[in-house]
Amino acid sequence: MELKEIQKEILSWKPSFNEEVTTIWRSPSNIALLKYWGKRDGQLPVNPSLSFSLSKAHTTTKLTAFPNSNNRGIKAVNDNPEHPFLNKIKPFWQTVIKEIPVLTNYSIDIHTQNTFPHSAGIASSASGFSALTLTLIDVAQFISGNQLPKEDFLRYASSLSRMGSGSACRSIYGGFTVWGATDLWSQSSDYYAIDINQNIHPSFNNLHDAILLVSAKEKSLSSTKGHALMKEHPYANGRLLQANNNLSLAKKALAEGDWELLSDVSENEALSLHALIISSQGGDVLLEPASLELIQRIRNARYKGLPIFFTIDAGPNIHLIYPESAKANVEAFIFNELNDICPVDKVIYDHCGTGPQKIHELKNSNL
Repeated sequence: MELKEIQKEILSWKPSFNEEVTTIWRSPSNIALLKYWGKRDGQLPVNPSLSFSLSKAHTTTKLTAFPNSNNRGIKAVNDNPEHPFLNKIKPFWQTVIKEIPVLTNYSIDIHTQNTFPHSAGIASSASGFSALTLTLIDVAQFISGNQLPKEDFLRYASSLSRMGSGSACRSIYGGFTVWGATDLWSQSSDYYAIDINQNIHPSFNNLHDAILLVSAKEKSLSSTKGHALMKEHPYANGRLLQANNNLSLAKKALAEGDWELLSDVSENEALSLHALIISSQGGDVLLEPASLELIQRIRNARYKGLPIFFTIDAGPNIHLIYPESAKANVEAFIFNELNDICPVDKVIYDHCGTGPQKIHELKNSNL
């Protein structure tokens, strides 16, 4: 079904089950090789982005819904009414009850846990909101006695999770995804991400991501503020042209197995993101001296033939990307050449994953 048809169907759901119900989902973070930076109203991206989901870096969320409660909504996370995630969830919850009114009269209990440390250069909002969204839709299906086909379930989960965190919509699928309308993929949309794994060359299967932790400090610029700065950015139009051109090059590289082209595009995107941040009105410098030294050493090794490249999110930590075939050589390079800047106990090793997983079965669920 089209997204509007799915939304219309969910609006019609009525409660048919009047007991406590619990579900648990695990959802991964993802790392964008093609960055989106800047939003339009409705949590819609200014430009399309491309990412792959991780495997070990994930959030597990247990959600229990209690019916006919006078204490409606989400009041605490991990039994803590002042949990920092709660402030982000509250506005999202208002969207949820408009989209899924069958949940309106329920009290929601959430327990959630990440496998990675906060401020590790891994998007916790992507895994957190995607896991939360999957549990909410799953519970809504159960208490209404309805069941969406898998494709519609995932599309709707991608769309709804976007309202909590834009990058969360890309975590609904395993492997490679694109979020944002583009002529390059006919099914692409600003409202949800799409799975593009059918267009990926086998040499890019099971990419690895070693996250080099330069700093665990809270980043000085939140993603929300950073996206807002693009509205008046002097280079906004140029960035839009660059992003679409880079996406075209990345599609070609991924389809043809062109490692060098994908490396060039991904590094260009990472550095462009930070250039946009620095050149924003009152912009911050998020990279540390150690970040720049790591970038230089990675590039030197790449120019000598080691199949690696870097990407960076809006922070100082470096993601080192490499293929499965080079795993032993790259990990030796990290130990021998980067250990003085980023000790081995500050490296998180991850790889491309298969997407969210339901780990607590509910009756009538086909996912």
